[in-house]
Amino acid sequence: MEIIISHKSALEYWRLYRSAKIKKAAKLRNKKNLPAGFPNIAGICGVLPSGLSFPVNLMISNKNGKRRSRVVRPRVYTGAVPEWSFIRISDGVAVSAPAFCFFQMAGELPLVRLVELGLELCGTYSLPASDRPQNDTHRSASHSGRGSVPDLEHIDTYINDYGNVRGMERVNESGKAPETAEETSYNLSPLTSAKELRSFAARMQGVKGYEKALRALRYVADGSASPMETILFMLLTLPYKYGGYGLPAPELNKRINIGKAAKQRPGRAFYKCDFFWPAANLAVEYDSSLYHTDAGNIANDSRKRLDLDTLGIDVITATGEQVRNVYGLESLAKRIAHKLGKQLRYKNPGFDKVQRGLHELLL
Repeated sequence: MEIIISHKSALEYWRLYRSAKIKKAAKLRNKKNLPAGFPNIAGICGVLPSGLSFPVNLMISNKNGKRRSRVVRPRVYTGAVPEWSFIRISDGVAVSAPAFCFFQMAGELPLVRLVELGLELCGTYSLPASDRPQNDTHRSASHSGRGSVPDLEHIDTYINDYGNVRGMERVNESGKAPETAEETSYNLSPLTSAKELRSFAARMQGVKGYEKALRALRYVADGSASPMETILFMLLTLPYKYGGYGLPAPELNKRINIGKAAKQRPGRAFYKCDFFWPAANLAVEYDSSLYHTDAGNIANDSRKRLDLDTLGIDVITATGEQVRNVYGLESLAKRIAHKLGKQLRYKNPGFDKVQRGLHELLL
């Protein structure tokens, strides 16, 4: 009997094995009948991929097939199963495809976290597979685990005299390759795309989580290269009611060909701008002080800005310190809005409370 890894366990699988197996996996077409139950526990343990946390979420179609244990958590599903919902990873074992996994997590996550997940799946990085926080991450005590997600409307946010919300970046931005599955991975191929996610969601009408998935996908885009790019993207573009500044969504890591500028000076033939608004010829570069302070990187950053300026592209730099500071972030948002010919129209004090709640939740 084939077993299907689903929900949180499927997400954990894709974070663990993303770069190794996504290209080798054989896709399964629409299955008329999902497994009604499980084989014996010993049989399950013998075929599961290593590294998954227990209990493992497995999808079944019959509620009478439920057999709870410390090893397995049955997830009864009787809804639509579009083509390419599952990917076979070994004999007798399949996993929810990234698009289906996103839809399943719509029933597990708050909307803001679902948007964040969509940006990760469509991006080129992967968060740690485990729910346990990373060793090199500074987290507030109230957020000691990623599974503990507070309600955005009931966050008691503390802001110090300098405008810094408690809680720091939860990611490793050293630029070094991760050594274990406990660390964020970079420079990966996207698992899916915003277009694919929307196409899949459109075939799930009437299934639990459908409405939330559609709302979240309004704010999901392709191309984020790091957790902090995702966070800044959300802080800038989510609507006021969610605590964002409602700015138009930029293109993420847009390739800009240098052309004549490259011929005038030795250098690269193209650059990638973290955020790019083509209509305004505006780029925003996220500058983490953790890996932009040595002489070589400073020189490269300077050359990049000079080349982009030659093309008439205005470059704004956003620092990690600025993003973590609610007042600095507001200043950045206003500067971007001005360059885009937009005016921020949020109302205080209501917006301040929600915005600071979002800031605390993401950072």
